[in-house]
Amino acid sequence: MLRRTACGILLCATAALVGACSDTTTGTTPTPTPVTETFTGTVGPASGATHSFVTLTGGSIKATLTAVGPDATKNVGFSLGTFNTTLNTCTAVLDNPAALQAFEFAATASSIGAYCVRIYDNGNITTDNVPYTYTITVVHPQ
Repeated sequence: MLRRTACGILLCATAALVGACSDTTTGTTPTPTPVTETFTGTVGPASGATHSFVTLTGGSIKATLTAVGPDATKNVGFSLGTFNTTLNTCTAVLDNPAALQAFEFAATASSIGAYCVRIYDNGNITTDNVPYTYTITVVHPQ
């Protein structure tokens, strides 16, 4: 009887050790660290400006038209897209041809890549016949 009890305890202890040794945990994926970039400049009548940035991992991208002047109530064209570093061109993926100050694009980068924001005259700058200053803030994964 004592022998059966001892064998039962030994069997339970072995099963517990085997269960404890199995690798059932999964690695955690690190959360991408967001980077904030600020772009400023001036857009004249019938022109535009492009700014590029690079993500080293996938994640959330937010591009905000932070400031537009001299009149913040006027709208401008604003785009978020992919940037071709060989041709130095921005291909708009998201576009708002009538963006007001504080307008924001929210998108997701699926992987490493070159992206861009573009601001352009949608006719208002030409009509006013004065250059517009701007500030664009982009938050993206590093």
